[in-house]
Amino acid sequence: MNKLLNRPLKVFTLYALLVLACSIPVYYFIVDYIWRNELDEYNEIVKSRIESGLNKLSLDKDEWAQTIALWNKTQPGTTIEKSVLKESRPDSIYSIMRQKQSANEEDLERFRGLSTYIRVNEDIYHLTIEINVEEAHETVFAIAAVTMFFFIILLAGFVILNRRIATQIWKPFQSTLERLEAFDLNSQNNIDLEKSDIQEFEQLNQALYLLIAKNISVFRQQKEFTENASHELQTPLAVLKSKIDLLMQNESLTESQSELIASLNIPLSRVSRINKNLLLLAKIENHQFSEGELVNLTELVNQNLDFLEEHLIAKNNTVEMEICEHCVVNANKSLVEIMLVNLLLNAIRHNQENGMIKIQLTNKKLTISNTGNSSLNKETLFKRFINSSTNTPSSGLGLSIVKEIANRYHWHVDYQFVNHFHQFSVKF
Repeated sequence: MNKLLNRPLKVFTLYALLVLACSIPVYYFIVDYIWRNELDEYNEIVKSRIESGLNKLSLDKDEWAQTIALWNKTQPGTTIEKSVLKESRPDSIYSIMRQKQSANEEDLERFRGLSTYIRVNEDIYHLTIEINVEEAHETVFAIAAVTMFFFIILLAGFVILNRRIATQIWKPFQSTLERLEAFDLNSQNNIDLEKSDIQEFEQLNQALYLLIAKNISVFRQQKEFTENASHELQTPLAVLKSKIDLLMQNESLTESQSELIASLNIPLSRVSRINKNLLLLAKIENHQFSEGELVNLTELVNQNLDFLEEHLIAKNNTVEMEICEHCVVNANKSLVEIMLVNLLLNAIRHNQENGMIKIQLTNKKLTISNTGNSSLNKETLFKRFINSSTNTPSSGLGLSIVKEIANRYHWHVDYQFVNHFHQFSVKF
């Protein structure tokens, strides 16, 4: 996953690389154009000097012929030939590829030439001046090397400036993100966000303030409703249960009436469990349990296994244990025992006949596993009123209570399905 800050940097880098790459041929043509103009001017200067120097010489016809021949031998860049023309012609500028006269290599090089006519002692002479032009591939290589050097400098500057600017600009955003991650809705305290002088971040903070305030209000109302409803249901449920018990003791009831009244105990017991679990959740969320103490997990596991032995025998489940001798955690003993019992009951209820339960306990982790056929839905597993299995109906609050207790002490609860075993683990 890419960071937001790196995306514009990549675009800027590609754009800079494209522009600099396109600039190489542009630089070459500009430099080459300037260089050719300079050579043309230089050739004009050479022409003027040659014409002026030759006109200053006072030589006879034979000496003049010898001088021209010597000139053509000793000056390879220029050639002077007597013309049969009576009048001069316009100058001609050209470029030609050929081998240097002084070189042994067969490589061709570019020359810039001037074909012109000069007048010496009333005679017309054809003057040719050629000068070597800097080789094209050398020029392109030099420009490309310089361009790449500046691109590296530009890229390094982009990276350094991006980091420095981003650190300052995005500091309020990082602060807001950290406080959101640490925010706990159960605390029912609104979040305190850092002020920012950047308009967009300040608008984000204000929107978050309103959103969190609304969520806290809704959460508080829901929790109060659940708590009040559970308290109010306790008395009528107790009365209803006692009335059913009294009816069951009535000797005038027929067998069908007794069976009908007895069948009421099953949903009534389930409603009673749900009510008790809801009250327990409300107490956990309201932090109504005492502060922590050192709890011996090893003893609790052994005690509760003895307590649940009848359930294990009923399904013919075997237990395999790997527990440390003296594992302790700092927490409320009642809550730890509730969490442990819920995990054990969950493993027994949803286990197969003649299945196996594995218990692994260390100083840092508790894992309770039971045999199974297919993986459960991790996204809804710890939500309220969602049963992990349709074969064994329950209140749908056991794992939610486990999750709530773990959250209270910042423990991590996880589920995995490995080698046909459902594994529920709590990392302390």
